[in-house]
Amino acid sequence: MKFPRIGLAVALAALMAGAPALAQLAAQPDAAVQRAAAAQKQPLLDTLKEFVSIETGSRDMDGLTQASELLANKLRALGGQVDFIEPTAATTYRMADTPETIGRMVRATFKGTGSKRILLIAHMDTVYLKGMLAKQPFRIDGNKAYGLGISDDKQGVAMVVHLVAMLRALNFADYGTLTVLVNGDEEISSPGSREALAEAGAAHDAVLSFEATRSNDDKLSLATSGIGAVEIRVEGRASHAGGAPERGINALYELSHQILQMRDLSEPQVGLKLNWTISQAGTNRNVIPAHARAEADVRVLRVADYDRIEATVRERAKKQLLPGARVTVNFERRRPPLEATAASRKLAAHAQAIYAEIGRKLTVDDQPEGGGTDAAFAALRTKAPVIERFGLPGFGAHSADSEWVDIDAIEPRLYLAARVIMDVARGKGL
Repeated sequence: MKFPRIGLAVALAALMAGAPALAQLAAQPDAAVQRAAAAQKQPLLDTLKEFVSIETGSRDMDGLTQASELLANKLRALGGQVDFIEPTAATTYRMADTPETIGRMVRATFKGTGSKRILLIAHMDTVYLKGMLAKQPFRIDGNKAYGLGISDDKQGVAMVVHLVAMLRALNFADYGTLTVLVNGDEEISSPGSREALAEAGAAHDAVLSFEATRSNDDKLSLATSGIGAVEIRVEGRASHAGGAPERGINALYELSHQILQMRDLSEPQVGLKLNWTISQAGTNRNVIPAHARAEADVRVLRVADYDRIEATVRERAKKQLLPGARVTVNFERRRPPLEATAASRKLAAHAQAIYAEIGRKLTVDDQPEGGGTDAAFAALRTKAPVIERFGLPGFGAHSADSEWVDIDAIEPRLYLAARVIMDVARGKGL
């Protein structure tokens, strides 16, 4: 009876000793995808140079048109059915700073042999003013590529183009539909593209968004902050401040009252923040001010909190200090939050396993960093996974002289995104 037990123990020990080797064998990288990623590194850098060399501020229609033509031509050359989506009055959400003309979107559709629908999103506009390109043209220094908008988000546009090129080189078309949607108004809160993004998100089985990750964070994000704004305008009545102040209605007094009675609306425990940041009143020292206005920054982590905070602000505004003053409230939902879901967590965990194939650790962040992105619009009407920051590690977004992306990350991040697309197309990770 002892010998079988010894034999069983030896066998179990042998299996245990071989477990790491078996696990390692199961997690071997896909060599063909690695080769395809390596082959796209220099072409991606060339594409980055092309896009960085076109100025595409959110209000620069000439530059956005040029960049959209360049992108459309590249996607057509890869076999995509490409069209432009022009924002219309019916689909545009107008805010205080929304320009009259908004850049168009580029949409490319690639038909495959499978059933899964996958959406890739990025944006081509930047925060920079026309003429700034001359001070920071595209350049490479060591393992960094520099240029205005290169991190936010021209690397994302280039990543999407060359992911499609990778899949084509691999003869991979197991998806049902692969859609690319790139907009030109993200930096002004996507007034003209938010509806198209929400519709596209609802029509696909997974959404990958290509904003950059931070330079020291090799990660994906499952959550982003919602961004809103409150504007209060007060109309009073002017009068001589020394001779007849009683004849006036002091708009500054009423505005001050409104701000003070709304100073306690933040709820840090749920991530809701409302902070007054701008105020203006009066024209002359000796005139009772007839007009005053103030703005507040709003942040939320849950879409439902928008309704609640807006209702509270409007209700509070009814409590006036001066009955004769006219108080107007404008509440802007500039960007919804992206909320982590069970579906996005599952796909992100699958992505971590994919990244481990090439010996790299992928962090998955389910807490927002404070900013907002278009992934949240894509997630508004779907229960499918929506994951942000499939782009390259970068630094210096919205700066004038130090924006860069990590060249060494091109191959691993292409590998990651391509393998995620391939697996989702086959129903894995969902």
